[in-house]
Amino acid sequence: MVRFRSGQPFTGRGARRELLRATRLPVFVVIGLWVAGPLLAGAASVGEAIGQEAQANGAGAASQKVIEKLSDDAEALASEYRAALQTTRSLDVYNRQLESLTAAQDREIESMHRQIDRVTEVGREILPLMLRMIDSLDKFVELDIPFLQEERTDRVRQLRDMMDRADVTISEKYRRLLESYQIEYDYGRNIEAYSGELDDGGASRTVDFLRIGRLALLYQTLDGQETGTWNQQDRAWVVLDAEYRGAVAEGIRMARKQVAPDLIRVPLPAAEVLP
Repeated sequence: MVRFRSGQPFTGRGARRELLRATRLPVFVVIGLWVAGPLLAGAASVGEAIGQEAQANGAGAASQKVIEKLSDDAEALASEYRAALQTTRSLDVYNRQLESLTAAQDREIESMHRQIDRVTEVGREILPLMLRMIDSLDKFVELDIPFLQEERTDRVRQLRDMMDRADVTISEKYRRLLESYQIEYDYGRNIEAYSGELDDGGASRTVDFLRIGRLALLYQTLDGQETGTWNQQDRAWVVLDAEYRGAVAEGIRMARKQVAPDLIRVPLPAAEVLP
């Protein structure tokens, strides 16, 4: 028999209803605990999984940063290697070029040493040659037609004086000597007019001279009344006929560039037949 709140016993259906009412709450608590238990356990597992995933993601991000840094470092090292390789190739080419230049300079130095060794020998050989050349030039001026005689003779004298000077190098002496020869050579290829003193039989007169290469040397007095030419064979001045006055006067003006070049008629020595 069951007794409840009033202390009265219950029997039959009333007793069962009361019993069910009294036991309903514990049943719900048991069912709630039975259902919530797995849910709480699942929630703990999900949270732990999420934490592990987050930890793994963090580790992956850190690893990715390390990988990216290593990749950047590797690319930088590769660039440095390529630059060093290019520099090495350039230096190899440069070194080969320097070796060629050095070899050429060594050959040039050796050649200069040989030339220096021969300076004394060359000086001994060339000085007598230059003296002979001056003697020949002096003789040539003496035997040539007598134009600019004082100027040409003074040039030869200066050459002789220069040969005795220690402050003038051999190369400079040789250059001056060749320059004098070139001047004499040019005299035979041009025409020239100049004023000078004509010494004829002890009498000196100022006249205009006309030189046509080395073919003819003519003169004309300042008043134009007398015209003459040098006879190389007789080595004397010869007065020309009046018919040559105009031609010689025209030639003098042409040589002074006062008129345009033209043909003139002047006497020339007869050609000699060589044996």
